[in-house]
Amino acid sequence: MKKLKLVLTMVTAAFVLLLTACGTSETSGGNGGKSEEKTLRVVTDAAYAPFEYLDKGEVTGFSVDFINAVAKQAGYKVKIENVGWDPLFVEIEGKTADLAISSITINDKRKKTYDFTVPYFLSTNKIMVPKDSPIKSAGDLKGKTVAVQNGTTGQEAVEKMFGAENKNLKKFENNNLAIMELKSGGADAVVADNTVVEEYVKNNPKDNLVVIEDTNAFEKEFYGVLFPKGSKLRGEFDKAIKEIMENGEYAKVYKKWFNIEPDLTDIKAHQ
Repeated sequence: MKKLKLVLTMVTAAFVLLLTACGTSETSGGNGGKSEEKTLRVVTDAAYAPFEYLDKGEVTGFSVDFINAVAKQAGYKVKIENVGWDPLFVEIEGKTADLAISSITINDKRKKTYDFTVPYFLSTNKIMVPKDSPIKSAGDLKGKTVAVQNGTTGQEAVEKMFGAENKNLKKFENNNLAIMELKSGGADAVVADNTVVEEYVKNNPKDNLVVIEDTNAFEKEFYGVLFPKGSKLRGEFDKAIKEIMENGEYAKVYKKWFNIEPDLTDIKAHQ
């Protein structure tokens, strides 16, 4: 009898645990189905100020405010976790996270493995160099040591210009490390998204760095929210992104971080 009671107790406990697991939102499964809590697990690489970075241990930035506004519009809550650049792609492909936001450029290569929302931000790569540098354009990078974040379009752009086996290309886990390499004299230039290098130069005038634009060398790029292939959430987030661009919420977030009104012409043209 005691054994029977013990078995029944164990079965009951297991059943309760099963019910609990089934009702914890799609944070654990990333399967696109809503739950009572409606909390989604969002992964990012918080080393890309002003978009996503750590402030006293908390992930903050434009991307954080943006995805919170989009999720709220779509009827969800989000839990944002800093996992790093390469791991976030692994998490999304493996469906251990629901979505990722980390200044991720939409391109054909990535679209083979992942789904993207409509574009929400326009960007382009630029060059950061010391003020006394002879580098004045992308062509001047030939033969120079260039630091980039590994796995980014900045890396792809430099490789496209000077070859994938270019020995002068230094790849780092994040842009902070690439910038440190430039400051220490280990690189002649950094190639990264315009807003990142522009914000760094503005906020660190004592470093005596400048940003160089070369529209002939670097194409316009658009950021999108990353989802597992076939995610049912994508359509809802597409709709929510367009809605916050119309109701003024996007402009509110944009002005908070960049102090100017957003120009949505190109972004909307590509939605």
